Amino acid sequence: MPDETLFDALRREPDAEAPNLHAVDAADRLVLDTVDELPGIDRTTPIAVIGDRYGALTLGAVASGFTTVRVHQDAVTGVRALELNAARVSMAGTYTQHALDAALLDGVGVVLMQLPRGLAELTEIAERIAAHASSDVVVLAGGRDKHMTPAMNDVLRRSFETVTAGRGRQKARVLTARGAVASGMTYPVSKRIADLDLTVVAHGAVFAGAGLDIGTRYLLEYLPKMLPRARVAVDLGCGTGILATELARTRPDLEVFATDRSSAAILSAAATAKANGARISVVADDAMSTFESGSVDLVVCNPPFHEGAAVHTGGASKLFAAAGRVLRPGGQLWTVFNTHLNYRRELADAVGPTDQMGRNGKFTVARSVRPSE
Repeated sequence: MPDETLFDALRREPDAEAPNLHAVDAADRLVLDTVDELPGIDRTTPIAVIGDRYGALTLGAVASGFTTVRVHQDAVTGVRALELNAARVSMAGTYTQHALDAALLDGVGVVLMQLPRGLAELTEIAERIAAHASSDVVVLAGGRDKHMTPAMNDVLRRSFETVTAGRGRQKARVLTARGAVASGMTYPVSKRIADLDLTVVAHGAVFAGAGLDIGTRYLLEYLPKMLPRARVAVDLGCGTGILATELARTRPDLEVFATDRSSAAILSAAATAKANGARISVVADDAMSTFESGSVDLVVCNPPFHEGAAVHTGGASKLFAAAGRVLRPGGQLWTVFNTHLNYRRELADAVGPTDQMGRNGKFTVARSVRPSE
């Protein structure tokens, strides 16, 4: 494993920084130790790194002597964090970024990865590895014990002949998969939402899969009331792009953008729009950072409050602040949230005057208006 001074230099930026938040975890260290112990490893053979959060696996592999390191990170924040960390430790240009495809995996002998939380995402990754990597590829998938389940082993066994669990260390463990068995691709999947006459397309890593979550369904009811004079609209945190697609279908005068930090979401949103004959533009971005200030009339947003938002509101706050920045004077943000979270005050501070437009047994729909100058 690389010298610990490498890991000491790594940061989480552009994600939140705090004394109790770290850019390297025990799973990263254990995966790198495990690959070092593989017999007969050829460090000139291409190696793939998947799901690296802040660059520990990628830069650790480079420091360990691997000469051709290919990387796939779903989140644009992960891509940026790796770029920043590579520059900090003078390793810029030592790896290449790829989609989850053949260019990432052709000729690869070893895959290092952090286990994703979702089984659907793990299924798509495993199937892609089995389809494109060498048949004798070795996959080292690390995770924290508290996030690992026996179902992960079952998923890997559908694409590999053997899956073994290594000894735990510091509450982390590595699953080793060997003997790739290509058996077709499950993802992307599609589902017809009959009452909306809508086809939803989803890759494995996207929230809610090919279904329609109940928060988005509730927000859809309010599309006809959303700023009729708007000319440019953004589906912020678009997921499979349902809101963007419905805006484009019902309001052909709108220029509609769908944006998300997840590459799987962007691919899904583009496919959903195409499946429904809708024209939208998709942008992989972190909270609309590439959009100009005051350039948008309407933002619609169903933020992923399910990801820890009940105890930490940083993700929601970032999206609200982004909407406040990109909206033109008089522009509107329409959002849906679990009523008990009571985000109306925060929305008012980030965007402007906020009114409750609807409320049911679980969700609130709110409209926030950017003040006119």
